[in-house]
Amino acid sequence: MSRKIVEFKDVLKEYGEGDGKQIAVNHIDFDIEEGEFVVILGQSGAGKSTVLNMLGGMDKPTSGKVIVDDVEVSAMNDKQLSDYRAEKVGFIFQFYNLLPSLTALENVALTKNIVKDALNPMEMLERVGLENHAKKFPAQMSGGEQQRVSIARALAKNPKIILGDEPTGALDSETGVMILKLLIEMSEKYGNTVILVTHNADIAKCANKVIRMKNGKIREIVKNDAPLSVEEVEW
Repeated sequence: MSRKIVEFKDVLKEYGEGDGKQIAVNHIDFDIEEGEFVVILGQSGAGKSTVLNMLGGMDKPTSGKVIVDDVEVSAMNDKQLSDYRAEKVGFIFQFYNLLPSLTALENVALTKNIVKDALNPMEMLERVGLENHAKKFPAQMSGGEQQRVSIARALAKNPKIILGDEPTGALDSETGVMILKLLIEMSEKYGNTVILVTHNADIAKCANKVIRMKNGKIREIVKNDAPLSVEEVEW
């Protein structure tokens, strides 16, 4: 039986003070089960990136609780948050964040400096199909290849959850589909919990769960018992 790995309990996030106060996330509740592939869907300004930042320990709620793997992340101090980000979370960004002076293998191997139980970097490159690109620098690779290196780097930490902020947004549709297949495989085959933020409703068709946001609130949560395969979606 699967268990909850993420819980948001009455989470409010405000920015600014007085007349300039803005509510980014407005008293939301949801949970995510271990191994799920989840899409948080919404237009720009919906609050979805704020949710991702709180999940990743990069931001704290104004009130409410964020719980990951039975630990209240929202109650952590700076040192605990740093350890949490290093050990529990793999980040995949829209613009890869690779170090240009390091090869693909060296970029992935950086995780060994962050977590003590980091997985073998070459094996992670093999998992994303880039074992023949290990000695290439980012400038020698396509956007899709660089994104796959960033995924390999996230996986090398062996994280409980993988967070993606529009990870296919800078890619052409064919390459984006390839990246999406890889992320779904991480969930189905290896049991990683994958949470993607996007405004692309097509991606949501492949998810186990879709959390739709608008104006800082959750409009609906849809559990998809029969998600489409990436091949079945018209891109």
